Amino acid sequence: MVVALVAAALAAVLHVSIFVMESVLWTTPRVRATFGITSDAQAEHTRPLAFNQGFYNLFLAIVTGVGVVLVATGGDGGGQRGPGLALLVAGTGSMLAAALVLILSDRSKARAATVQGTFPLVALVALLVAALTQP
Repeated sequence: MVVALVAAALAAVLHVSIFVMESVLWTTPRVRATFGITSDAQAEHTRPLAFNQGFYNLFLAIVTGVGVVLVATGGDGGGQRGPGLALLVAGTGSMLAAALVLILSDRSKARAATVQGTFPLVALVALLVAALTQP
């Protein structure tokens, strides 16, 4: 379970950083280069879309982060992990699905999709292993 929680937490941190890039720093030279934005005009034109997309990443990070906290602390204080596990699966599953959509929509984004999807995949596999090995 520790591997799942660490991977999910790292996925959440990554998605917060993506939020910052897309919703806060979109027009800066470094972020423009990261996302292949070649001009100031293109950055300004796509800024509203990036701003919106950044918040999707933030929401996934929040769902996943709350799941990590609930599972790590035993849920509701009574040792219930169900809500936390549900949030972990929903958050990391959505992150992994987004990475798959990215690579299926544009093969040139394979590296970005791999970065975006690795931690969620590790978390989901570790959750599955933990579920299958618990009595």
